[in-house]
Amino acid sequence: MPRKALAYIAGAYEHPLRNAPDTSVAQLHAEVAAGALADAGLSKDDVDGFFCGPDAPGTGPLSLADYMNLNLRHVDTTNTSGSSYLIHVAHAAQAIAAGKCNVALITLAGRPRQEGKSKGALKRQDNPNQPDFEWENPFGIQILGVYGMVAQRHMHRYGTTARQMAEVKVAASHHAQFNPHALLRDPVAVDDVVNSPLVADPLHRLDCCVVTDGGGALIVTRPEIAKSLKRPLVKVVGCGEAPMGQAGGYFEITDTAAQRSGATAYAQAGVTAKDIKYVSLYDSFTITAMLQIEDLGFCEKGTVGRFVEDGNLISGQGRLPFNTDGGGLCNNHPVNRGGMTKALEAVRQVRGEAHPSVQVPNCDLALANAIGGQLGVRHASSTLILERE
Repeated sequence: MPRKALAYIAGAYEHPLRNAPDTSVAQLHAEVAAGALADAGLSKDDVDGFFCGPDAPGTGPLSLADYMNLNLRHVDTTNTSGSSYLIHVAHAAQAIAAGKCNVALITLAGRPRQEGKSKGALKRQDNPNQPDFEWENPFGIQILGVYGMVAQRHMHRYGTTARQMAEVKVAASHHAQFNPHALLRDPVAVDDVVNSPLVADPLHRLDCCVVTDGGGALIVTRPEIAKSLKRPLVKVVGCGEAPMGQAGGYFEITDTAAQRSGATAYAQAGVTAKDIKYVSLYDSFTITAMLQIEDLGFCEKGTVGRFVEDGNLISGQGRLPFNTDGGGLCNNHPVNRGGMTKALEAVRQVRGEAHPSVQVPNCDLALANAIGGQLGVRHASSTLILERE
């Protein structure tokens, strides 16, 4: 039985730059918007809804909307860090269903590589007015250190090994070699990962994502508009979003909010993990992707180490092809917010437009998931399920 379309993704575009010394942030936003509109066969005059995060320079959406000369009747600036952009797709679908807009533009762009904003190994400098600040900041909490603790905890509880975590990087690098725009295109082996410098025990340098300039954009439309365009039809059939905090200290740092966002998306789409042909997973670190694999139901909790062995994540070889663009580990992690690129590659796969060497055969159902914020502290997960019509 055909699944109901909440909306359609009609346009998708990823900026080719990974290092942008001569392009402003506003220009990057405008360029990805123009690219996504061209991909859809629409113009900026068709856009009446704009969705962005805090990477948009200026006053919320106002400065960029003015810069791009958009005539809008709906805006949304939901911010859950890297998971925001999948939530934007869901919120765009809701706004379209409510009659608030017909063509929604979602953009992400920035220049962290040029601006020296590689923040994983730095002490987190949050707003001192945040309720958590006074409890965490004195201890010099940093993203890299906390993810190392999450990985260490998973090893302690389940016997996961550094070599198993390295398999995630190996799969991403295998895919990245076919992506001409990927920042890191050389395939690596497990030994390369575990012999790279240890940066936050048990995480090695090659367990960590890249830092890139650039960005991406999506166009979400009403069904009748999508069907009038000469593009493959990509339906949004399931959406889920969920935040997760520390619950007063009574929480497990190897659990993620993907348990709830995934369950919501599966229920809305009427599918299970067994139906999914391809997954795009947020891979800020190898352990991040592994926890999502478990919490989205692709394997039992605690068994992901064995699940990812022997190339099981490699397209054409394993049973769960993932991040066929190279992911955040090898391809692109613009603005240190990787959710947008997860949706972009999922759209390519469902359209059949991924590189032939990594295209999943008959990829009619794909899942994209993003983690925003920080595991082990507080974060939000967003899940999209896309289907080819």
